[in-house]
Amino acid sequence: MNRTTAILAAALAVAACGQNKTAAPAAAPAEIPATRITITEVPLQTVAHTEVYSSTVQAFAVNNIAPQSGNRIQKINVDVGSFVSKGQILAEMDKVQLTQQKLQLTNARTELDRLKQLYQQGGLSQSDYEAVELQYNVAKAAYDNLEQNTILRSPITGVVTARNYDRGDMYTMTQPIFTVQQITPVKLLVGVSETDYTKVKPGQQVSITADALPGKTFTGKVNKIYPTVDALSHTFNVEVLVSNNDKVLRPGMYCKVTVNFGDSKSAVVPDEAVVRQLGSGQRYVYILNGDGTVRSSAVELGRHFGTSYEILSGVAAGDTVAVSGASSLKDGAKVEIVER
Repeated sequence: MNRTTAILAAALAVAACGQNKTAAPAAAPAEIPATRITITEVPLQTVAHTEVYSSTVQAFAVNNIAPQSGNRIQKINVDVGSFVSKGQILAEMDKVQLTQQKLQLTNARTELDRLKQLYQQGGLSQSDYEAVELQYNVAKAAYDNLEQNTILRSPITGVVTARNYDRGDMYTMTQPIFTVQQITPVKLLVGVSETDYTKVKPGQQVSITADALPGKTFTGKVNKIYPTVDALSHTFNVEVLVSNNDKVLRPGMYCKVTVNFGDSKSAVVPDEAVVRQLGSGQRYVYILNGDGTVRSSAVELGRHFGTSYEILSGVAAGDTVAVSGASSLKDGAKVEIVER
């Protein structure tokens, strides 16, 4: 065998040996560990549809007590903070004009009685008698008006919240002598969203708490629903009355008014189970599949109460959802269920 033939034979032998050699197997990918989660079955639960509004206590009625014209104040009977009854005398003005008017009324009454007998006996014409009767009625109306503006009475039962003059002062018609406010009941004006306009009914009960009276809850009733909606705030006013028989609610107090618009049966999940997608604000929950994986489901949230969310869509009662660990899950992730 010559040298060229020997080299060729050696090369063929090396090639054949390489073809018979088995290739090394590729490394298997590392298995992703399962995410440890706790789960819960979604219940169907009664959810109260309530809203909380801020408001301020107002007196049911406010009266400014003052005479029609300037006069000297002869007597002051009450002070700020005094509780007064309807018809109670609060102050008395100078009575000189009232005394004069009373004398005129007495004379007019005497003259009318005298001429009435003469008229009944036929000694006076009807027109003359009616003229005298008219004079008496005018004098009586003048006396009644002057009496109301001399002896000042409270037109309501309430509390005196302002006194601007003292005894002996000349009433100058710049400020009322007294302000009286009726606080049994009190009222609150609540601005309710226009979306709830058809849900509010007269007589509907509401719950009220006041920051100044911790631990106390009051019950009020819807008394009046205003017929127009504010174009800027898209709210309408609802007048709520509170009996306030113990007089502890006072005008100006800040209150929170809770209105219940009814109950509904809804799916409910723990708030820990709701995951917010970064950048979009969309909320998701992860539902457990039968093969030990989870799938994401976009949800529409309703009310938040306590530590739970009402779910309006995206999850049905009876579904099993991830709770703790949900924020680290992805669609199709394998999970390991642990006890809560």
